[in-house]
Amino acid sequence: MINRIKGLVSTIIPVYNRSEELIRAVESVLTQTYKQIEIIIVDDGSTDSTFAIAQQLASSHPDIIYVYSQTNSGPGVAREKGRCVARGEFIQYLDSDDILLPSKFQWQVAGLQANPDCGVSYGMVRLRYPNGSVTTEPHKHTGIYVATMFPLMLQYRWWETSAPLYRAKICDGAGAWTTLRLEEDWEYDCRIASLGVKLNYCSEYVCEFSMHDGIRLSRGEALDPNRLCDRAQAHSLILNHAIRAGITEEQPEMQHFAKELFLLARQCGAAGLSQESRQLFHLARQASTPEIRDSFKFKCYKILATLFGWNYIGKLACWSDRWRNAK
Repeated sequence: MINRIKGLVSTIIPVYNRSEELIRAVESVLTQTYKQIEIIIVDDGSTDSTFAIAQQLASSHPDIIYVYSQTNSGPGVAREKGRCVARGEFIQYLDSDDILLPSKFQWQVAGLQANPDCGVSYGMVRLRYPNGSVTTEPHKHTGIYVATMFPLMLQYRWWETSAPLYRAKICDGAGAWTTLRLEEDWEYDCRIASLGVKLNYCSEYVCEFSMHDGIRLSRGEALDPNRLCDRAQAHSLILNHAIRAGITEEQPEMQHFAKELFLLARQCGAAGLSQESRQLFHLARQASTPEIRDSFKFKCYKILATLFGWNYIGKLACWSDRWRNAK
């Protein structure tokens, strides 16, 4: 068990082939008005100069106390390596292509200290585009106060990774990051949400999310089997977290998620993932209200999938979805 240092904010930055972006991300932490910080950089098997840059940064700044390198394993594994050595009372996850605004820690640490019943503090996020312009309205749901992460977090991940500041004991209670490369952040936050964590809201802009054309794991082919495998596993875990939190099928957020499960089941079938397609179909029925669960749509889909195979009916269903959306 790590002895936590009271008041210390540990910032964990996973990075892969982003040397210039890493410099900006680190600088945004070093220039915080709140000075009790440590920075943990985890290089995820970069093939360019990123690890060398990280070492240079560490040698120049005593607040960067660890620089780790691992074989390319994805951001979740990298964040977990950082979490396991973080000494702070508070945990900040920061993607290497994003930045924190100068007063983020000052506002959010103060918010958590003033509200000991809250486990996470979040603030407003703004987008920054390649031309340097920024949005004038808060991104996603970060412009409004939300008391708890669930049930809205079931509908979608309504903040970006750099927005929340967590109490380290909350992260310890949630456990390790998964090895997923996609939707690992959504699953992690839903796991924290299932603990019933109360939120502190900081009505200030606290970070910038970079809108760039570079490599981002969230981008890719919709029917890529590897991506769909991760998404299927993440969705399955998220449903379990929601059920454990007491979210019922009557709630609109669960109804939305049930539709997402059914859509993902069709996509997995179209991509040749019959096992995942079948599993997600049954989870979609589980998350639906009794009326929808026993509806003609579900009954018909199961009969056709049994007769012609989950892959064939998935391809047919995805073609039908595209045709309807094109109308």
